[in-house]
Amino acid sequence: MHGPVQLFTVIALVSLPTVMYGGYALGGVLRRGELTAKQRGLFRAGHAHAGVLLVLTLAALQLVEHSGLSDAARWAVCFLLLFGVLAQSGGFFLAMLRTRLGMGVTTGGAVLLGGAMLLTAYGIAFP
Repeated sequence: MHGPVQLFTVIALVSLPTVMYGGYALGGVLRRGELTAKQRGLFRAGHAHAGVLLVLTLAALQLVEHSGLSDAARWAVCFLLLFGVLAQSGGFFLAMLRTRLGMGVTTGGAVLLGGAMLLTAYGIAFP
């Protein structure tokens, strides 16, 4: 591994324990009953998306490493993945405060992740 793929693999791996801690924190918040039902659902959705998308990122980075993408394209995919995961999952947390804005951020994250997947697919299909 080299360059952006190595760096972003480390970022994803270091991020996973923060998501694991978020699961622990979620349990405490739910036991104390500090959130409304809607807020609990958004908290769960944000947390679940963060974990799943980090695992997706680790898989995608392995594909990027073995693709025919240039270094510039690899950097682009890595940044799309990073900001896509942050926006997709973070939008749910933001929606706990401002629903419309949060859902817009979540949608933007989905677009970024879709772009990362399409660019990765291109690099695999046309090495």
